[in-house]
Amino acid sequence: MLRLSLEALQVLDAIDREGSFSAAAEALHRVPSAITYIVQKLEQDLGVQIFDRSGHRAKLTQAGIELLIEGRHLLKAATALESRIKRAASGWETELTIALDTVVPTPVIFPLLEQFYQQVNGTKIRLTHEVFGGSWDALVEGRAQLVIGAPGESPSENDLACHQIGQIDFIFCVAPTHALAKVPEPLLASDIMWHRSVAVADSSRQLAPRSSGILPGQETLLVPDMRTKLTAQLAGIACGYLPRTLAEPYLQSGRLIRKEINEKRANAHFNLAWKSKEEGKALQWWIEQLSTPYWCNKIMESCALLNQPY
Repeated sequence: MLRLSLEALQVLDAIDREGSFSAAAEALHRVPSAITYIVQKLEQDLGVQIFDRSGHRAKLTQAGIELLIEGRHLLKAATALESRIKRAASGWETELTIALDTVVPTPVIFPLLEQFYQQVNGTKIRLTHEVFGGSWDALVEGRAQLVIGAPGESPSENDLACHQIGQIDFIFCVAPTHALAKVPEPLLASDIMWHRSVAVADSSRQLAPRSSGILPGQETLLVPDMRTKLTAQLAGIACGYLPRTLAEPYLQSGRLIRKEINEKRANAHFNLAWKSKEEGKALQWWIEQLSTPYWCNKIMESCALLNQPY
């Protein structure tokens, strides 16, 4: 049988904070005799002396100090549990994880975060990053409840919903020093396959990793983000596709050269994605905000300024 109660721990905490039994009684809106009874009952149930009453004022014994320290952890956990239960009953999630694909700069959603926190709902927001197919994988595996910038088509066998944010035009680029810079256009697959490509590594854990713009058998340098990919192409150590808006300043300055390809790559579309059966209020709030034309345009505009090179 459990011999501790939250009421007894609250009384012990109040006595320590207020400095005396009478002050604790006043703080807890109880009569002093009730506080004394609860302490005596706790000592009896545990079979230990919690207060040393030999002096002018009762002081905690070593056992009492240990009980107070650990008891405060229990009180904090109980308070957090009560809060979570109330939030669950109100429909607000305890925590919401939002994953952003590597093409979407995190700061773009900071204004929305500020608005969300003004809701005073207590939902904790966790921001993570995923790459390419890893965005869909995060939803399927439960690592995230919402993804901003999930690319391409969703896995058909899962209950996923999505709203298209926009499209990004990718173009094939090389540095002026790269061997492909002097090869006549349009480049053929047989021209490209003998040269190293650079790609951002897919973060999928369970779903099959996706790839785009990489030819079968082509040597590939895998990097963690688009910023590193751009830097590798500027250095001339690899070739590959880049978002047109990201490459444009370097095309104008001559640090990159656009090469026409025989088989043109289709524009990539990016989505706001979530599990269709999720109904939490926090998730619905974010979906409603991010689905508006204003925020779709805002996200796509931010991609143009994405990850300038080191």
